[in-house]
Order: sequence, then C-alpha cells, then structure tokens
Amino acid sequence: MRSGTSFAANYRAVCRARSKAEFFSKLSIVVEELDETLFWLELLVDSNIVPENKLSQLNAELLEILSILARARKTLNKIIYHSINQ
Repeated sequence: MRSGTSFAANYRAVCRARSKAEFFSKLSIVVEELDETLFWLELLVDSNIVPENKLSQLNAELLEILSILARARKTLNKIIYHSINQ
C-alpha cells in the first residue's frame, strides 16, 4: 500500500517543482517508486500470496505509466543537457 501511494505523492511533488533540475530529480524518484511498486507486486505473485490474474491489469497499467514517465525523464534529460552545453 505504501509503495503504491508513494509514487502518486511524489508525482504531486513533480507538478510543484520550481526548476527543470528539481522537476527531473523528483520525476526520477517517481520512476524509482513505480519500479519498486512493480517489484512488490511481482513478489506477491511469486510467493503465491495473490493470484497473478488478480494483479495482471494493475501490473499492466503500472508498466504503461512507468514507460511514459521514464520516456519523459529521458527527454527532459536531453533538454537539460542540451541547454547546458549551448
């Protein structure tokens, strides 16, 4: 539960970032928290605590969100790096 809500709370902090660097940093935390949440879901399935079919849709949605935010972070990194080197 904590892991699943942590990335949402951190995403809220991303939306309030005061600079590109802070935005990037907080977005990186969100990506890490999402990845950790996926780990815990996998552990629940692998340890037979929760059947895979109960978490498959949630897992797919989290993977999609993770993919979007990881791409956004990569793009932002290019923008920040490009503006520093000009």
